[in-house]
Amino acid sequence: MVYDVTNYIGYKDAYQPEPGKSELGKEDFLRLMTEQLKYQDPMNPMDSSAFTAQLAQFSSLEQLTNMSGMLEQSVNANYMLIQSVNNTMSANLIGMEVKVGNENITYNGQESVNLGYTLPAESSDVTIKIYDESGNLVRTVDDLGKTKGTHKFTWDFTDDNGNNLAMGKYSFKVEAKAMNGVDDLSVEAYQVGIIESIKFGANGAVLTVNGVEVALADILEILQPSEDGKTDKYLNKELTNLQNILNGGISG
Repeated sequence: MVYDVTNYIGYKDAYQPEPGKSELGKEDFLRLMTEQLKYQDPMNPMDSSAFTAQLAQFSSLEQLTNMSGMLEQSVNANYMLIQSVNNTMSANLIGMEVKVGNENITYNGQESVNLGYTLPAESSDVTIKIYDESGNLVRTVDDLGKTKGTHKFTWDFTDDNGNNLAMGKYSFKVEAKAMNGVDDLSVEAYQVGIIESIKFGANGAVLTVNGVEVALADILEILQPSEDGKTDKYLNKELTNLQNILNGGISG
C-alpha cells in the first residue's frame, strides 16, 4: 500500500510542522517520509519502487532549493557590483548640462526651469501647455521656434496673467503641427538643467538637476563638454554605458 508523501493528513497526530509555518521545507519533507515508514501497515508494507520514487523526488527538491539559493546570492552580488560601478561613473557627471526626459516639473522655489523640445521637421505651429497637479491649464506659450531641430523655452513659474504660481508639481506638453496645418508632429519634450549633486541610495544614483531629484535613467543626453576636453560624443557614450549598466550590461 502506497501513501503520497506530500499528504500528511494521516500522520497529523504523529508529526506537526512548527507553529506559524505555512509550507513544508525539505527537512519537514524528510521527517514526514520517516513517519510514513514508521506507521505503515506491516502486513502490507510500502512498495520499494514507490519508496525509491519518493526518495528521488526528495533529492530533486533539495537540488532545486540549493540552486535557487545560489542563484539568489549570485544576483545579489552582481547587483552590488553594478551599483558600485554605476555610482563611481555617475560622479563624473556633476556640473554637466543635461537633457532630462521627464515632462513632470517640481517647483520648490527655484527662479525658472528650462524646457526643451525637438522637432523632426519644420512646423507650422508649436505650443507648450503647462498644467498644475490637478490637470488645470495654467500657462500656454505659442511664440516658439518652429524649425527642424532643438528649441528651448524658459518658464518662470508664472501663469498666463503673469502671476506667480504656488510651489508644487506641474507638467508640460508640447504640441506641433506639420506644415499642412493638419497633421501632428511627433515631438520629443524634455527639461534642460545642470547636474548639481548626486546622492547614492539603495536604488542607485539619484541626480539633482536644478534643485530637483531625477533618476539617472531619465537623462537623455549630455549637452556640455567638460573642462578637461571631453567631447559631447565621449560623454554621451559614457552616459549610454551608465544606462546599460542599469539594464545589466555595458557597451564597448
